[in-house]
Amino acid sequence: MSSFDDLLRHPGLWRAREQTGPTAESSALPTGYAALDRCLPGGGWPRQGLIEILVDRCGIGEVSLLMPALAVLGRDEHEDGWFAWISPPYQPYAPALAARGIDLRRLLIVRAQPAEWAMEQALRSGACSAVIGWAPFRDRQWLRRLQLASEQSRCMTVLFRSLADGEQPSPAVLRIALTAGPGGLEARILKSRGGRPATILLGWLDTAAQAAAH
Repeated sequence: MSSFDDLLRHPGLWRAREQTGPTAESSALPTGYAALDRCLPGGGWPRQGLIEILVDRCGIGEVSLLMPALAVLGRDEHEDGWFAWISPPYQPYAPALAARGIDLRRLLIVRAQPAEWAMEQALRSGACSAVIGWAPFRDRQWLRRLQLASEQSRCMTVLFRSLADGEQPSPAVLRIALTAGPGGLEARILKSRGGRPATILLGWLDTAAQAAAH
């Protein structure tokens, strides 16, 4: 068997056919926001690969964007792993999370630095259904490690970063800039593997989900 055959089987290799047709749709996790789903390949969050959400400041409702997907994962009988939150800027508010259908028994809060290291360990443990982290830009090598670990783990992986970090290149499969304006939250898709840039006005997400991050 040639080394090229080995390369083709590598989990970090992207194949165009994986982004179209039934396979891509079955591997996507609906965001809970129809307008956003329509702009994402497969109709939702990718279950493989690093997702970056860039915000101008914490607390604008960025965690609200993930609540519907986490609730779906919690109800999936084939998913029983941890929801690992790595270095969140605020203490999560358990009653608000429970109100959105999040299984608190599966919630794992990890405060460790560097956050990228803790995220990689969580991904490689094989014990998580979702890994969500907050970290400033430090080293592109860590981003590449997170991207590879996420591809191999088939675990929903989200990294919250500063809006200013969007000026730096990233190996993430999906990159969304989230900003708050007079009409509510606006999501700009900066990078989407198999998709194209787009801007979606999400409006103001419900206050219960926003409270969950505080």
